[in-house]
Amino acid sequence: MASIVILVTGGTFDKEYNELTGSLFFKDTHLPEMLRLGRSRVEVAISTLMMIDSLEMTAADRVRIVDECRRAAEARIVITHGTDTMVETAAALAAATPPGKTIVLTGAMVPYAFGSSDGLFNLGSALSFVQALPPGVYIAMNGRCFDWNHVKKNRETGTFEAL
Repeated sequence: MASIVILVTGGTFDKEYNELTGSLFFKDTHLPEMLRLGRSRVEVAISTLMMIDSLEMTAADRVRIVDECRRAAEARIVITHGTDTMVETAAALAAATPPGKTIVLTGAMVPYAFGSSDGLFNLGSALSFVQALPPGVYIAMNGRCFDWNHVKKNRETGTFEAL
């Protein structure tokens, strides 16, 4: 059993760019490559639940994420997620996840595939925070960690900030 499970849901983190159409789309998660490039030595299991933009995430999608967290044998869980509705998913997790689990949601403002993404840094931060924090639900962005209910995305600055 891995010490941490990473649940992939899509979001900007895993978007690709189609140079012909100029559109963003999903293919496969970049997580294995990111962990290799970051030289991570943390034992993880990666599970792709969905590859969607968080603005398209439904209540049923959130139920699936909560169920996966409940079923996980691991007590430490990192979820890659789109930034637009990350707080909503964190609220669903906080309301329905059994005690004893440390869950950290993270994402990116710029797709990893662009090369100048904040995703690699945010993933590394989330992996560190999930190992150090007590049970609860958190959001890790921009090198900071927030309690799920004391954070918001500032759309003007492109960062997350405490409430």
